[in-house]
Amino acid sequence: MAEKNSSTNAGNESLLFLTDEQLRKGIEAMFFAYRGFTADPDRILEGMDYGRAHHRALHFIHRTPGNTVGNLLAILGVTKQSLNRVLRTLFDDGLVEARTGKTDRRERLLYLTEKGRALERALSDAQRARMRAAYRAAGPQAVQGFRTVLEAMMDPEMRRRFTGMAEGGQ
Repeated sequence: MAEKNSSTNAGNESLLFLTDEQLRKGIEAMFFAYRGFTADPDRILEGMDYGRAHHRALHFIHRTPGNTVGNLLAILGVTKQSLNRVLRTLFDDGLVEARTGKTDRRERLLYLTEKGRALERALSDAQRARMRAAYRAAGPQAVQGFRTVLEAMMDPEMRRRFTGMAEGGQ
């Protein structure tokens, strides 16, 4: 066990020995933050017969144009049936289009249409504004710490996908 008076561990010790109540408050903060984070897009989607699954699909199709349905399934972690239902409405409403793969003609590569890009931009602009305000209020060290915590909470496969996307890959 680390010595409590060690100057190396003194700054980190309070982070390593959180009480259950401190952890509960962190969990509750995540729930309430998520509500705030999704509230703006929910208001935009209200009345359009779209939900958060549509929003997530639009977001990741935008982030990785030309991605396959299989990769989108893995990123979203939903069933094929659920994703097909979401994609069908996005296709029917002219927000997403599927193109045939150049190397594998069986692949359906997903792209946003102009209409889809406009909706995705409205949804993302609302979330970016909220994130920007929160980041400014918290300061640069908190921003880096927050990202570190979020990445540490990800399952290894999701962290790998996230890192790949952040680096410009799929």
